[in-house]
Amino acid sequence: MFRQRLVIITQLLLMFVAGLLLLGREGPAFGTEEDQINAIVNQQQFDYVAWEGAALGAKMRAMLANGHTFLTEAERQQFVLDYLELLRQAQQLDADITRLYVDPAITDPAAASAELQLTLAQKRDHLAELQPMVEAIVQDQVAVVLAEEGFGLGGRAWPPVMMHMTAVPNLLVVSPRDQIERIHQRSLEPGLTTPDKENIETAVVNTLDLSALVVPLGGIGTYPAMIQETTSINWLAEVTAHEWAHHWMAFHPVGLYYGDPQVRTINETIASIIDVEIGAQVIERFYPEFVPPPPSANVPSSPETSKITPSPFDFNTEMAATRIHVDALLAEGSIDEAEAYMEERRQLFVAHGYLIRKLNQAYFAFYGAYASRPGATGSDPTGPMLRDIRNHTPTLRHFMDTVASIGSLADLERVWQETVNGNQ
Repeated sequence: MFRQRLVIITQLLLMFVAGLLLLGREGPAFGTEEDQINAIVNQQQFDYVAWEGAALGAKMRAMLANGHTFLTEAERQQFVLDYLELLRQAQQLDADITRLYVDPAITDPAAASAELQLTLAQKRDHLAELQPMVEAIVQDQVAVVLAEEGFGLGGRAWPPVMMHMTAVPNLLVVSPRDQIERIHQRSLEPGLTTPDKENIETAVVNTLDLSALVVPLGGIGTYPAMIQETTSINWLAEVTAHEWAHHWMAFHPVGLYYGDPQVRTINETIASIIDVEIGAQVIERFYPEFVPPPPSANVPSSPETSKITPSPFDFNTEMAATRIHVDALLAEGSIDEAEAYMEERRQLFVAHGYLIRKLNQAYFAFYGAYASRPGATGSDPTGPMLRDIRNHTPTLRHFMDTVASIGSLADLERVWQETVNGNQ
């Protein structure tokens, strides 16, 4: 009992210190562009201090209660799945209410939706009661797999897995128009409407002649990590592992130099590699009925068939080709041509079912940081090199230890050469 209490106290202290450190990194440097961006977003910036205080309080209460440890593994699994089903019902009710408000035939949507709103409020209250237990269970399940992969200290994952499901902020990403680089960003309140986003982006373009895009986030590496609420246990396991990877890297150069754009891409790509492997193991071990089916076998077609069967639209391939051509146009100084081309390609993606609201330099500056698979990174070698390193390391812990010291693209190239050549 004493050892368990000691572990809880240690976790609480770690949360407090990590929260202070993470909050300390917030706040822009002084400068004309910074000031103008602050003026544009004004009161729509996200309040991390208030969120961190509320989240730490919730986690402390849940850890002291420690109720999930008295459930069997089968009960824990069912508890999580029941919560996700209740959340699905709440989201469906919310969608039903929205439809009543947008239906021109409904003259009094408040009255028409009154019963639905009451039911929704009851379900949301119940979800709030269950959420701390669900978070504790999922944290433990991810932690078990991480500890077995070598990320343990005293038999427990280190740093402790800690996440909180919440409405996640939007992110304003700002890039120059003549090159693709994230030079400014602001966390904005969740729940912004599309017109809100468009107004902010337009103001940045008109005021500063920069490219801007407001993007949604699935998680943020605060401590505890912010996780967007979801009804998918597969996605929940992955994003929890993804944000934990950021916590682990925060103690190493690959995390300490996150502000560098190249290191940010390296860091995010590592986290994306980790989340796929850890997430898959969590599902296989604790939720085996949710293991996705294997990909369909690729049956080679005959020459005659290949001539008449159109190739499927491959998003990643097409996006990589788009990025490469945009980079070439910008390198020539053809900014207007690059922007016209991106709009043309955006319409192509929309025609194939990919509802991209805006495709611009800021889009690539954000999504290009996730290089675990081809796409918005274009010809960036970061993803292929990190995948090579992972393929040449026997375990995830070995992989993470190998990449932990990377603090620049030159470091990545050196580590890649040493790892690949050293295993041949």
